[in-house]
Amino acid sequence: MTSPIVAVVGGGQLARMMAPAATAMGVTLRVLVESDSAAAAAPAHETVVGLPTDPEAIERLLAAPRPTVLTWEHEHIPAEVFEAAESAGIPARPGLQALRYAQDKIEMRQRMDELGLPNPDWAIAHTREDVQAFLDTHGGEAILKTARGGYDGKGVMVVRAVDDAAPWLEAAAGGGPRLLLEQKVPFTRELAVQIARRPSGEARTWVTVESIQRDGVCSEVTAPAPHLDPTLAAQAEGIARTIADALDVTGALAVELFEADGAILINELAMRPHNSGHWTMDGSVTSQFEQHLRAVLDLPLGDTTPTAPWTVMANVLGGAREDLESSLADVTDASAKIHLYGKGVRPGRKVGHVNLSGADRTQTYERAVAAAAVVRDGA
Repeated sequence: MTSPIVAVVGGGQLARMMAPAATAMGVTLRVLVESDSAAAAAPAHETVVGLPTDPEAIERLLAAPRPTVLTWEHEHIPAEVFEAAESAGIPARPGLQALRYAQDKIEMRQRMDELGLPNPDWAIAHTREDVQAFLDTHGGEAILKTARGGYDGKGVMVVRAVDDAAPWLEAAAGGGPRLLLEQKVPFTRELAVQIARRPSGEARTWVTVESIQRDGVCSEVTAPAPHLDPTLAAQAEGIARTIADALDVTGALAVELFEADGAILINELAMRPHNSGHWTMDGSVTSQFEQHLRAVLDLPLGDTTPTAPWTVMANVLGGAREDLESSLADVTDASAKIHLYGKGVRPGRKVGHVNLSGADRTQTYERAVAAAAVVRDGA
């Protein structure tokens, strides 16, 4: 029997972390990497160097022996990639009809409204008058987002006056991404729920988690979310299942949420493995990376039960230490699971994470954060 081949567009850390799961499953991982030094280049079984905008690179990615399936580690995928896969008879999962709602925040908001799911108030911003009207309605403050291309705090700003939005309005008028205005939600915390779904319709969720953001970047994740009302937890899981089924999502889906005044609102979607799910690598029976591969290959999905009462993921953002591998000798907490991404260190760049599981939530959190600090800056 021929080993399945999963072709992945994107050579970052998410593709890198698919590689161990693929190896364990006997799956060949063929990755389109931006360069030979990309995070996924070393652990991938096969690599093709190029960009998703390069037709020749996509042709090499899909060349014989033909991949069983094509998937992604980021949403910035041109429609031509889907056309090439279709021409080659290779299923693309998730498909463009689903991925479009993770690519375009305006289309996502419209679809969530159609499904009757809880959105914050929002509007499309075409003109200065649109911005002023929204500010007048929402207490003089709003969130402005580019509909496409934003991530990790990029493409997002708080506006309190029309002039704040003026440069983005000019860019949009000149052919740049459309602009979305959203209510500045007075949330008490951010949550995330993940689900994986296969073409047959089988789906499994993980426990809902709490996510802490610093400067627009995920810093820590606690699984499960502490003190979460069981009714809200069930609602979060139901939202994820509704989205996955209605949008025909295949693979991993992360739904970022706000908790505010005893209710939850949808923030954003990601149709791929996600930072909020890195804890599953060491804190769940089945990791998000194995599950994504299982889902896109239409294999039975794995158990998502947590393996400990608490697991905390602490991101390692670029800091004082440049030689991150030397941190392996400095982290003395034997329970800390260190995951490095093979990326050059820059201030604020995601270069790794630490997972730590335990019976006491506070101690588990403190130990995970402390270990990540050692990786980042040294003992």
